[in-house]
Amino acid sequence: MVETDTQQTSGDTLDIKPQGETGQTATTTKAAPQKAKKPDKGGFYWGTGRRKSSIARVRIKPGKGELVINKGKKLNQYFAQQQDRQAVAAPLKAVGLEKGMDVFINVKGGGTTGQAGACMLGIARALVAYNPEYTDKLREGGYLTRDSRMVERKKPGRPKARRSFQFSKR
Repeated sequence: MVETDTQQTSGDTLDIKPQGETGQTATTTKAAPQKAKKPDKGGFYWGTGRRKSSIARVRIKPGKGELVINKGKKLNQYFAQQQDRQAVAAPLKAVGLEKGMDVFINVKGGGTTGQAGACMLGIARALVAYNPEYTDKLREGGYLTRDSRMVERKKPGRPKARRSFQFSKR
């Protein structure tokens, strides 16, 4: 039989702690550490990223720091804006592997900003598959959070999602 020990704390709340046979308070156990996933036949770790209507399939493996997008284009060729290039490389910089990982990305759909966000999430997920110890650093930077904002659909009786037709009093 398990006994309970009640203690008075600040206010009117009571903490109830189960006790074992010896009278010691039960301790909580930590979750087991996550195992690293095994690479596929080519030695790649995979990650999928989505943002708006863009989808990025990312493969990473230890290498020289090469980053290739859509079969042959370098990061600077594919993304014209500096903020998009920084967003794609940010998860690698957060864990200090910008020169130690070869990254191959296949991205489609949406515009450039959406594609950059999808690539960022895909790289972060692939890094976690490579080494689960990177999860905390990537979570702190917000690289593992899926941005769920999507374009709002057009409503009937309106020209756009929220815009109304011009009102004429006379």
